[in-house]
Amino acid sequence: MSDKPLTGRATADRQPHSLAAWRRLGGGAGLALALKRHSPEAIIALIEAAGLRGRGGAGFPTANKWRFMRAGAEKAGPGACYLCVNGDETEPGSFKDRLLMEALPQQLIEGATIAAYAMGATEVIILVRDEYRAAAAALSRAIVEAEQTGLLGRDILGSGFDLTMRVHASAGRYIVGEETALIAALEGERPVPRHRPPYPAVSGLWGRPTTVNNVETLSAVPSIVEHGAEWYQGLSHTNEGGTKLYGVSGCVARPQLIEAPMGTTARELFDLCGGIRQGRALFAFQPGGGATAFLETAELDVPLDFAHTKRAGSSLGTGALIVLDDHACPVAAIGRHMRFYARESCGLCTPCRDGLPWVAKLLDTIEAGKGTRGDIDLLHQHVALSGPSGRSYCDLNTGALTPLRSGLERFGDIFAAHLQGSCPVGRA
Repeated sequence: MSDKPLTGRATADRQPHSLAAWRRLGGGAGLALALKRHSPEAIIALIEAAGLRGRGGAGFPTANKWRFMRAGAEKAGPGACYLCVNGDETEPGSFKDRLLMEALPQQLIEGATIAAYAMGATEVIILVRDEYRAAAAALSRAIVEAEQTGLLGRDILGSGFDLTMRVHASAGRYIVGEETALIAALEGERPVPRHRPPYPAVSGLWGRPTTVNNVETLSAVPSIVEHGAEWYQGLSHTNEGGTKLYGVSGCVARPQLIEAPMGTTARELFDLCGGIRQGRALFAFQPGGGATAFLETAELDVPLDFAHTKRAGSSLGTGALIVLDDHACPVAAIGRHMRFYARESCGLCTPCRDGLPWVAKLLDTIEAGKGTRGDIDLLHQHVALSGPSGRSYCDLNTGALTPLRSGLERFGDIFAAHLQGSCPVGRA
């Protein structure tokens, strides 16, 4: 078996396989084993032993999520229960799910089918952002092929398990990464986060038990079932199992998507990307996307998993490394993030709706050399008052302010230098 269970079967040109070609590559073995040899509880125990954690950013243990859903489905009684697959992927720097959906749609379908069997879901809805049209087309074709060959629909592989699956186009909103906002979007409502409890596993889509899983999470499931938890754990450099898709973008020679053992360091990933571009030096990087705190050269050898990255003061998030070199102004970089998150606010609560545009405007002023010491003091005050989780309706505001908090802590001298009309980092 490949040491790259997520991407090992992808073609060089990223064109999706036919179902026949997928089977020749060994595809489908995980689903057959799951339905013929394992009970739903045994599948969940296997995923727990493998140590699979959600790859959408939060890193929540996948088995726990499936157990909550199974309990909710059993309590709810007869009726539809849903597995929603988040393929919206609007996080800055993140482009990993696109590859999996475009090149390996059968792998995702197989993983979602096993997950639905384990947690008691009767319908799978894959939410794909509208810009990912090649991904939506590949998934739609693969679903039809699966239905025609008994891999979806009624009595899958003679197991008695029934499941329907479909693709739903998303308008593409960052807030849809929040599970209750995703559910609202599927119901045709404005994608605004909902109050919890009740949690989706109890009352989700149309009031029925629902689980939301990420594309990468589900794509790892077939190989775990086929080869076992010990094998999956053995792929990792740390005690967090498996491999991870790291997307490296920004100031590296060859930005790219890399499947590597969980716990691979940023130094190793940057070397695989040809180093920092144009022979420049690393200044800083965000290890998990635009809403994660900055790390610097001293943290190049931190194993990039959930626990080690947290101990280093940041978070793994989606594994989307955004790299700044020594010509990239961090004030400008944080300002770009802030404009993005201000635009993506759902507008429900004041700290996010009004606070983020105000912060973005203040950063633009400072970057232009027209700010004052009072402006920087205001940014510190805003992060202290508005940044902590729980001060706004959902965590979008907290995440958006994370790079600002981190930047003020690590690069305070650079913010101060901008007040004098210069930037010691500079821009090429």
